[in-house]
Amino acid sequence: MVDLKYKIEAECENIERLINELPSPDRLAVLEFLELAGVAALLHNFYNGIENIIKLIFKDRGIDIPEGASWHKELLNLAKKNGIISGSVLNEIGEYLAFRHFFSHAYALDLYVDKLEPLVEKINKVYQNFKQEVNCY
Repeated sequence: MVDLKYKIEAECENIERLINELPSPDRLAVLEFLELAGVAALLHNFYNGIENIIKLIFKDRGIDIPEGASWHKELLNLAKKNGIISGSVLNEIGEYLAFRHFFSHAYALDLYVDKLEPLVEKINKVYQNFKQEVNCY
């Protein structure tokens, strides 16, 4: 359990570092293209960190990590089913999952401030809600 707690804390530190690097939502409109792509990469990394924590908990509990084309979505659903996260946190994180999918499969040229702004705006709240629910690990 100590090992799990240490690994989760390390992931949380990384997530907090990247959140601190994000510009405020009102600054997104003045960013250059490459800066906006950097913001998108940080949002993608945020979701990856959330998944990493869930996978650590699954491994500790002996829960198989889903496979296949929709494993990312199944991972969240299994986390809810196993009481790791609530339905409300699943919905909040789901927005970042959708962005992860977009970011992984689209061109950076398709990034738009109006799509990134709400994700940047509520990232702290979403992270705190998630962290509170997995804090028992």
